[in-house]
Amino acid sequence: MAERDTTQDKTHDKTADPVENLPLPSLKGAAWLARPETVRVFAALSGETGATRAVGGAVRDALLGLPVADVDFATTVHPETVIARARKAGLKAIPTGLPHGTVTVVAGGVSFEVTTLRRDVETFGRHATVAFTEDWAEDAARRDFTINALYADADGTLFDPLGGYRDLVAGRVRFIGDPVQRIKEDYLRILRFFRFNASYGRGAFDAEGLSACVRERKGLRKLSAERVASELKRLLVAPRACEAVSVLFASGLLCDILGSVPRLPRFDRLVEIEAALDREPSAILRLAALAVFVPEDAKRLARRFKLSNAEQALLALAGEPFDEALPDEAAAKRKLYRLGPDDYAARALLAWATRAAPATDPDWQRAATLTGSWEAPVFPLRGPDITALGKFSGPEIGDMLRAVEQRWIAGGFAEDREGLLMIAGKLAADRDG
Repeated sequence: MAERDTTQDKTHDKTADPVENLPLPSLKGAAWLARPETVRVFAALSGETGATRAVGGAVRDALLGLPVADVDFATTVHPETVIARARKAGLKAIPTGLPHGTVTVVAGGVSFEVTTLRRDVETFGRHATVAFTEDWAEDAARRDFTINALYADADGTLFDPLGGYRDLVAGRVRFIGDPVQRIKEDYLRILRFFRFNASYGRGAFDAEGLSACVRERKGLRKLSAERVASELKRLLVAPRACEAVSVLFASGLLCDILGSVPRLPRFDRLVEIEAALDREPSAILRLAALAVFVPEDAKRLARRFKLSNAEQALLALAGEPFDEALPDEAAAKRKLYRLGPDDYAARALLAWATRAAPATDPDWQRAATLTGSWEAPVFPLRGPDITALGKFSGPEIGDMLRAVEQRWIAGGFAEDREGLLMIAGKLAADRDG
């Protein structure tokens, strides 16, 4: 895969920008706006005073035709009034962040974050002293990216104070205002800049934003392992993950994040293989392809990102993959039987990516997808079967079971229970003979 160009040769010339005069669409009739829970929250917050709009990711994703999950609201109504109106309408209201104007409203079991419009009075990294406002542009100005400063009212009418819709259509991810200031407010925005480019961007990364991320890179050290891991996982499975990872590497940020030097070719090949197999991408498997080459790498990354035991176990597969050579069908079935379907599939994909075989290679495709065409049989014998022979006890039973099982595996799993008992009897006779 060609290396991602991390430079931007020209600024966006608005006079030549094909989306500069693009009219705003309407979201009227959108399914997420018509959901009973969403309608109830809009209705509860309406009154003689104040205005309420959906904001951020829900609006952005709806405009892109993507599924809408969580819906957040922005409102000119003050938090205490939000609580009063919600409860009057029979909704649950939780004062989750009153000093910052945030109330969680629950309708039909669905939680909605409702935040009063605000402007920053003083900022201390992620912590800020805010003042409430009725100015939608002021509220938009304190958000991270223009594509997240999009609002929609209950009728689906859009409000776009900062040109976020134009940027969304053009595939531009731009910080709002001064990128350095936005980053200093929360250093996680460095990773979010890359993740949003991987998810929504097209073409070159915004040069000013990229420069600010590199300049403020030391701020990444201030972030918790959990926040970094969460953002990194989402980045690794985004549509343009390869381009974003390439830019992260070229800018020097990827080594800072991982604490080691990654190898991009294996990562790129795994992404291509997953796409060729129409396989759901795995963030941890992709991280393994990117940064795990010996077992100690898996342990180090697990500590660094505070990963679960299951995630560490998956990472470790990249440090000790099964033979990188393409196994024949019989050998592949033996591996699948020993490893189990999940570990087998992961190791096969990693071995394939390591070997640099094409993503269209039919032999590797058969090996990697064996779990879908062949189910490993269950070994028919158990301890009591060996005990019934009357010649074994204690550890000898387990030894005999393993010996018979090895014969069964070597024979292509063909023998049934009766045949295996005969093999066990012969082994016992040979031992006694």
